Amino acid sequence: MNPRVRASNKEIFGWAMFDFANQAYTLLIVTVVFGDLFTRVIVGDAPDYRLGNLLWSVSLATGYLGVVIFSPIAGAVMDYTANKKRFLFGSYLLTVFSTAALYFVEPGLAWLGVLLLIISNFAYSIGEAFIAAFLPDLGPPDDLGKISGFGWALGYVGGMVSAIFVLLVLGEVSAENFESIRWVGPWAAAFFLVAAIPTFLWVKERGVPCPLPPGTGYFRIGIGRVRNTVEHIKDHRDLAVMLVSIFFAMSGIYIIITYAFIYGAQIIGWDEEVRTWMFIIVQITAALGAVAFGFIQDKLGALFTYRLTLILWISAIAMIYLTPVFTEMMRSQFNVAWQAQYVFLFVGSVAGLSLGSCQSSTRTLVGLFSPLSRSAEYFGFWGLSMKLAGMFGLMAIGLLQILVGLKSAILFCIVLFGAALYFSRQVSEANGRAAAEKADRECVL
Repeated sequence: MNPRVRASNKEIFGWAMFDFANQAYTLLIVTVVFGDLFTRVIVGDAPDYRLGNLLWSVSLATGYLGVVIFSPIAGAVMDYTANKKRFLFGSYLLTVFSTAALYFVEPGLAWLGVLLLIISNFAYSIGEAFIAAFLPDLGPPDDLGKISGFGWALGYVGGMVSAIFVLLVLGEVSAENFESIRWVGPWAAAFFLVAAIPTFLWVKERGVPCPLPPGTGYFRIGIGRVRNTVEHIKDHRDLAVMLVSIFFAMSGIYIIITYAFIYGAQIIGWDEEVRTWMFIIVQITAALGAVAFGFIQDKLGALFTYRLTLILWISAIAMIYLTPVFTEMMRSQFNVAWQAQYVFLFVGSVAGLSLGSCQSSTRTLVGLFSPLSRSAEYFGFWGLSMKLAGMFGLMAIGLLQILVGLKSAILFCIVLFGAALYFSRQVSEANGRAAAEKADRECVL
């Protein structure tokens, strides 16, 4: 059993650089640019873009389905073989190549976009679970909040850096600018390819591989270890309930990540300049929130911090929905000529504070509740919970917006964050940490 001692600053920085690198995919492909390009230009079923929105949801949700199926098994095999870096490297290369190929998606080839989105989103998403599995090795429990928060904050910095080229060189998302903006895929891939190099140079593989019994394959080993974990889940009740809470929270977060800028374009009707400002504001507030809440996690507890971010999320969703109503009320009742797009910028700052801090706190909690000997497997279940949430959230919002429109469908997120808050009340951080420490002492296989 490896002791939970703090790794060197260079190794922690190398680990966090993967967050810095992969944010190019999250921001440029999922959140800001390619989603808008796919729905409004490549599919382009104006005026309400309901087919484009549905295909977008189906594409990402299918990629998440692959993570749901393979993540826990892959995690168990990674623990058994001490090959976390090799698995991470494979997901990284697949993300890079499939993201670069998005260049070839154009109007009339929506099917190609769906295929490449499924592959790239699967590879990117399972890589999130792989890199998170290194977290418990990087420091003692009281440092994991700061380390996780640092990684998430550095990720938002990476998002800003990767977007500078898009804002200054590639320009706006429009049919007229398609030949330029289609390079967003290759650019995101190149950024990820280069920026993640420190991860593979400096992060250490601390596990000790186990010999493969004669006549047994690694896949069977992985299935067996996952089955053993499920059979003994009662010993880790707080982790199990926490994963249920994470499912609901991440369902809401995936909806916001995927549809926030689509919502701004379709519902708020913002200008290109305001869209740029929203991007900047969300990245800055998300980075600040991840760092600040990381310190709060280590002082007041990761679970307390997680619950606080859920309350912030509920407030942010209510403000998103009420932005047009509030703007019209200010105009009619008080003769204040505010524009909805500028009010939406304030809402973005609240959502940004919640965004990085909520996800970082879930990663910290799973790290605290995971035995070192099975960290990759347990983070595989974290990945399963998150991507099952992505599937559920995106399919739900895709169908809801078909029925009631995107503006009303966004209120579903309040229900999701409320459910996450309810289940988090059933979790004890002290008991979850004690269960992980007991499993480490017993050297559970």
